[in-house]
Amino acid sequence: MDKSKRNIGPVLIILAGCFWGSMGIFVRRLGMFGFNPIQIVSIRITVAAVVFSLLLLIKDRPGFRIAFRDLPLFLGLGFGSVLCFTVCYFSAITIMPLSTAAILLYTSPIWIMLMSVLFFREKLNRIKLTALALAFAGCVLVSGISGEGLTLTGLLLGLGSGIGYGLYSILGTVALRKYSPYTVTTYTFLLAAAGSWLVCQPADMISKFSAVDNLMELLLFCVLTGLVTAVIPFLAYTLGLRTVEAGRAGILATIEPLVATLVGILVFSEPLTLLSGLGIILILVAVILLNRKQNSGNQP
Repeated sequence: MDKSKRNIGPVLIILAGCFWGSMGIFVRRLGMFGFNPIQIVSIRITVAAVVFSLLLLIKDRPGFRIAFRDLPLFLGLGFGSVLCFTVCYFSAITIMPLSTAAILLYTSPIWIMLMSVLFFREKLNRIKLTALALAFAGCVLVSGISGEGLTLTGLLLGLGSGIGYGLYSILGTVALRKYSPYTVTTYTFLLAAAGSWLVCQPADMISKFSAVDNLMELLLFCVLTGLVTAVIPFLAYTLGLRTVEAGRAGILATIEPLVATLVGILVFSEPLTLLSGLGIILILVAVILLNRKQNSGNQP
């Protein structure tokens, strides 16, 4: 494989994590319009489905054709991954502290690495395990987990979000063996969007759109939300999966809580604690460690 293409893979994964890390800005803004977390999920996913469909129509119209036998794969990506992890995560943050929900979500690199070993026979070496430990410890410190308010329901929802999040790397890697990144993301989000309308109370959501004073401003912000928190990061992540192992990609994406913390500090004037600063350093060390391995030519 061309070295330049191989080197761009980690950059795309990190870029995806950075865009995901800005999600709090958009979630809080849409919440001010009265939308509940599940409705925000539906808005985000639906906008992404429309944009991805338009991209596929422009770039690769034959890409709309998929084999019927691969439908379960895309159902897994749409329902089992994107819809599952977003609904589980947004439900979790309504019944437990955000920091606790975030840590349970960021068990995803662990699940990705375990599934990669099981399904792809990826090797667990010292560098990967060290980076995984550093990244997870960094996420714990950044989120400041206390375990307060953790219930069995919350625990299951949080772990479900982590597994669903991790499943995208596994199923996405399989889908990319047969289909382009544009086909993969389009069908993933079309199916996820269809599923989201079953759980978002659509009549209530439509009434909120009807009641707003400046509908055009709200619609533009919804489009921006879909582009910044779904279209750009998921496309970048999917493109990155073509050259980056699923296990390594999961760890690189832990840049997201680092960015989310910086957004909280710079945009919402949230304080930076000593532990959060240490967590940021640990995540950066994990990312650098994996990139050094990538650039040394040891990538399989």
